[in-house]
Amino acid sequence: MTAFQHILLVDDDQAFTTVLGRALTRRGITVTTANNSNEALAAAAEQSFSHAVVDLKISQESGLKLIPELIAIQPELIILMLTGYSSISTAVDAIKLGAVNYLCKPANTDEILAAFDTAPAPESENIALKPPSLERLEWEHIQRVLHENDGNISATARALDMHRRTLQRKLQKRPVKQ
Repeated sequence: MTAFQHILLVDDDQAFTTVLGRALTRRGITVTTANNSNEALAAAAEQSFSHAVVDLKISQESGLKLIPELIAIQPELIILMLTGYSSISTAVDAIKLGAVNYLCKPANTDEILAAFDTAPAPESENIALKPPSLERLEWEHIQRVLHENDGNISATARALDMHRRTLQRKLQKRPVKQ
């Protein structure tokens, strides 16, 4: 079991960070919250953290860009990527950038803490028994193209040969299950 000394929570949802922060504090863990990348980087420069929970979408910013910046400041930092908009491509990117795991919201405190101890399975062992649905494949493709265009919706819509408003409607929906 990992020893949690000080956790940095980075999420633009203040209610979420407050609730999770209280739950972690009740377990004897020191918590610092940040609502954007600038606050997170400033906190990492001023304080030492053992762990960080970083949201994928922090307002208009990407939590993926924050991972290497936090690791550059604190190389021993153990980072968990947390998101309500999961996709395989962002999970792979998060792990490649240095996150130890990737967890989908909603997640409770026990699941978040356990995710730090559970490294993702190697791709060779993570073979799906049934193929993903067409809707899930579409979601994954949209997320991949959106990431390739650095989150630019207009460029993504052009790349997908899709009307911008149609793309925005698809992005507002929660990802479909496998």
